Amino acid sequence: MIEQYVVDLHEIDGTHIARAGGKGAHLGGLSRIEGISVPDGFCVTTDAFRHLVAGAPSLAGLLDRLAGLGPDDRDGVRTLSAQIRRTVENIELPEDLAAAVTRGLAGLGADVPCAVRSSATAEDLPTASFAGQQDTYLNIVGPAEVLRHISRCWASLFTERAVTYRRRNGIDDRTVHMAVVVQRMVFPRASGILFTADPVSGNREVATVDAGFGLGEALVSGLVNPDVFTVRDGRVVSRTIAAKLRAVRPLPGGGTEQVAVGPEEQEQPALTDAQAVELVRLGRRIEAHFGRPQDIEWCLDADGGFRIVQSRPITTLFPVPAADDRENHVYVSVGHGQMMTDAMKPLGHSMWQLTALVPMHEAGGRLFVDVTARLAAPATRAGLLDALGKGDPLVRDALETVLDRGFVPLLPDAEAGGVPAAAGGRSGAPGAAETDPAVVGELIERSRASIAALEREIRTKSGPELFACLEEAFEEHKRVVGDPLNMRAIMAGMEATWWLNDRLQEWLGEKKAADTLTLSAPDNITSEMGLDLLAVADTVRPLPEVVAFLQDVHDRGVEDGGFLDGLAELPGGSGTRKAIEDYLARYGMRCVGEIDITRPRWHERPGALVPVILDNVRNFGPGAAAHRFEEGRRKAHAKAQDVLARLRALPDGDRKADETKRMIDTVRAFIGYREYPKYGIVSRYFLYKQALLGEAARLVQAGVLPERDDVFYLTFQEFRDIVRGDPYRSGAADRSATAGRLGELIRQRKETFRSYEALTPPRVLTSEGEALTGSYRRDDVPPGALTGLPVSTGTVEGRARVVLDIADADLEAGDILVTTFTDPSWSPLFVGAAALVTEVGGLMTHGAVIAREYGLPAVVGVDRATRLIRDGQRIRVHGTDGYVEILS
Repeated sequence: MIEQYVVDLHEIDGTHIARAGGKGAHLGGLSRIEGISVPDGFCVTTDAFRHLVAGAPSLAGLLDRLAGLGPDDRDGVRTLSAQIRRTVENIELPEDLAAAVTRGLAGLGADVPCAVRSSATAEDLPTASFAGQQDTYLNIVGPAEVLRHISRCWASLFTERAVTYRRRNGIDDRTVHMAVVVQRMVFPRASGILFTADPVSGNREVATVDAGFGLGEALVSGLVNPDVFTVRDGRVVSRTIAAKLRAVRPLPGGGTEQVAVGPEEQEQPALTDAQAVELVRLGRRIEAHFGRPQDIEWCLDADGGFRIVQSRPITTLFPVPAADDRENHVYVSVGHGQMMTDAMKPLGHSMWQLTALVPMHEAGGRLFVDVTARLAAPATRAGLLDALGKGDPLVRDALETVLDRGFVPLLPDAEAGGVPAAAGGRSGAPGAAETDPAVVGELIERSRASIAALEREIRTKSGPELFACLEEAFEEHKRVVGDPLNMRAIMAGMEATWWLNDRLQEWLGEKKAADTLTLSAPDNITSEMGLDLLAVADTVRPLPEVVAFLQDVHDRGVEDGGFLDGLAELPGGSGTRKAIEDYLARYGMRCVGEIDITRPRWHERPGALVPVILDNVRNFGPGAAAHRFEEGRRKAHAKAQDVLARLRALPDGDRKADETKRMIDTVRAFIGYREYPKYGIVSRYFLYKQALLGEAARLVQAGVLPERDDVFYLTFQEFRDIVRGDPYRSGAADRSATAGRLGELIRQRKETFRSYEALTPPRVLTSEGEALTGSYRRDDVPPGALTGLPVSTGTVEGRARVVLDIADADLEAGDILVTTFTDPSWSPLFVGAAALVTEVGGLMTHGAVIAREYGLPAVVGVDRATRLIRDGQRIRVHGTDGYVEILS
């Protein structure tokens, strides 16, 4: 039917994206909001676009070719997208379609000027705005010109930038269709953009208005700087009035032109304060309708009324944790303390919440701890800031910024809550443990026994019985982690390190002496993991056929364990296979981002270890593991003797030396254990995961779950409730209905997760949505250097290797590893690096501990290090003073 090609805007709402595209659906929804004025118009639907494509078979072939291009084939994208645009623009519009558009125009008035605007189905979405990716044409007059510009809008679906944007967001070009919105043209006195949340800070209580004279294209194109009004609580709290030298105005016969703004007008504000406040009031109404902050395009017409011409969600804002009240809250990132700031899937963050010692709140696929009560109580505030500041000075600075604003009300001491070690704080006030190394041995044995008991218990469980077993296991998990002796052992090594650094700088003028005193400390499971992979390289190195085989595995990007079978067919390959399998038996539960149970473990993808093994083969000789450990132990011993001798030569030197000796013994006994509790946690997680994947496989077999790994997009509680419903015994119709509901939920969760992956989590987040990163506020760093936190002493110059994925590592001797964050799984790379630079980290996070253990100069917490340092540049890392110089 002809009528399906053109629909009045008032007949469209947010449920019609597939038919009207994102912009059309939003405009239709806007037109239904009381008090919101939207210019009249109609939508040329996606049915019309499909009608056009159906009449041009060559276009479908071009789209198939475009979909088949490689992810990095920019030349192919450029060539094919241009060919597709030419094809679309040259297709003659079917007569029935042209007639429908002409009738729609007649309803707006004879030869009324119109705006012709693209509205793709992948546009103005909650997870990706696609702003500016397709074209808009203003002041188009007459049916022939409107029809021509509709074709141009369709063609703009395939601009190079639009195709590249879709590919980056995982959207197939063949699944995207274009509607076109045609509206009566508004000739505004002023126009601009309203953000109902501050797009820079993320604060949801602050709105910003950008305004200029004439049509908004002057602002969007960067022709002029806008006036900027900041509005909060119904009043303008700041304004910047720009000199507006140019404006875009409509031409009488159609089209637009740039014109000079008269001298008397250039410094005048485009809006009054009252108009800015009124505009924000309208924006809040729109925001409430759509349920999230909006990016709104507006016009002020000749009568002084606001017309809304577009509204889209602001997709760059970091979500705010849900709260049961409207009080102010301050949240600290768990991921920055755990050295894993990537988004977690629902099963991952729900499992971490269930096994954590304190409440954690999810937002944007990350976890946060609410520290408001500890900040508010004077008795706990200083201790919290000190503990968090030791871990990450940027967190402390961000919290102090919040406090300086009076955001946190004071509370009685009795209302103060806890903050976990995961967020950088101390749990209680543990005293120093005994320095008898047997304490560490006892704790390790307790952990091993608990994990062995879990393995025996969980092995035979399935169905509801499995989830009951897991919920009991989570309680045991928390008991083991929260064991007071465990906490004392962890804190003993950390506090002794701080004591040594403070006292030896005071008494001897030596910075970070503990960095050398902790070299090759015993019982450090994470540093042993790196050294043990060096030993695997010793098995591989003398076998050229095995080396070549592993290089081929790496070149082909093989990650699963199938290559292990191929090793056995090579001379000496059986020994290599056994060495790798023995390594996996001890460390196979680890992986990058291991706090997320959904991440693939080395047991599941042993190919991830191959590039590191090859680096070790290339960069080291036989026996390097034992040599490095013994060399570190010797340096630590020599350092201890030197420090003690120098102390004894000081006034009151015997007392100082005796105290220092006790602290050195404490560090040597306990600092290595700092890494073991995480190893125990991840070992338990691997058992949980194996059991849950077994249950997921049963759901797939029952026809309830599409794919086994789709269960990662359910929370633990949702997974449990599905299994408790006993879908295995349900009838076919019930299973089909459950599968349908789950399939749609999982599809939505996957889209949401993709949007979360693109977000950068803040160190500190307020309940108003403000994201704070903090600053170092130092004046002892050379101009142009990148400031960070010094965590391991020494100065090294070398080639920067910017590595975002451990599978892409290709280090040579003397290279400096630069990455976003490191967790224990990165430790094997540390063996071959000359120094370390990360964007995330603190004094006692895993990367810092292992850098000191291996004697690598390290600077962590360097904001945007992976973007400011280019791969291959020469840099100098000042691990003692905490900055990085870019030399070339």
